[in-house]
Amino acid sequence: MGKLMFVLVFILSIPFVSADEDCGLDNLAVCIPQKMVEFVVGIFNAPADFLLDSIKDYLTEPVEIEHFRGLWQIMVYILSIFYGLFLLFAGYQFVISGNDVVKREMAKDWLKNIIFMMVFVQGSYILYKILLAMGAGLSEGIMSLINNSFFNITGSSLSGLGLQFIFSFSYINVLTLTLIMLFIRYLLVSLGIVLFPLGLFLYFIPPLRGYGKLIIEVGLILILLPFFQGLILLIGSMLVQLPLFDELKIIVMIGSFSLVNLAMIFLIAFVGIKAVTYVGGVSGSVKAAMKYIGA
Repeated sequence: MGKLMFVLVFILSIPFVSADEDCGLDNLAVCIPQKMVEFVVGIFNAPADFLLDSIKDYLTEPVEIEHFRGLWQIMVYILSIFYGLFLLFAGYQFVISGNDVVKREMAKDWLKNIIFMMVFVQGSYILYKILLAMGAGLSEGIMSLINNSFFNITGSSLSGLGLQFIFSFSYINVLTLTLIMLFIRYLLVSLGIVLFPLGLFLYFIPPLRGYGKLIIEVGLILILLPFFQGLILLIGSMLVQLPLFDELKIIVMIGSFSLVNLAMIFLIAFVGIKAVTYVGGVSGSVKAAMKYIGA
């Protein structure tokens, strides 16, 4: 079986040898092994190329949110019902305040918050698209600085090539996990357009501002996450240019994409901890809101 594989590789390498003007009868001993290595390297790179192309698209392309525009409209419509109630409440507070300076100031604050709320919630779709375009532009700029050769197995040295072959399957597994993580992030950002107006709505209600801030923060982190993930890959591509890491390229590649995945996992953990913290104070926030409204 081993001899048959060697013969197959040798036969497939012959066209490359004859087609290359640098290869001739005087240097076949050097040229044929080189072509065989290039052929084997191409085989190992083939499954990674599809994964890498998809990963680069998820990191650099703006998230499409047009499919969720209908859900955004429903959310905004539901939130707009409260505009009139809040305006009536602010007007009522202003009328009954009389000479009470504190109540008059509270009524003015309510009116100001309602106006900002209406403007930002109604314009949340455009604002979200602008944030997506900015995030995609930043990540694309970072990814353009990375040499494409960093993502592929290369035959720079015999020992380095052997190490890359040994860890090639681990590299494919890490790339697959990265693609899954980026797909989850893409889906969350797409659905974020539905929650983004809710976050803006809650942000302008002082007792519930923490919940609105949480939703907005998570959305912004998800949008900007590819920029920081690209920064990790850029640092990895710079490390392999150093002589110290030249033969450890595959280790740096696996480590870089593992850190990219850890960034997503860290974000999920951060959101979970923050959510538990805020949920733990729901009753207190509701009481504060009722007290604020009744003041």
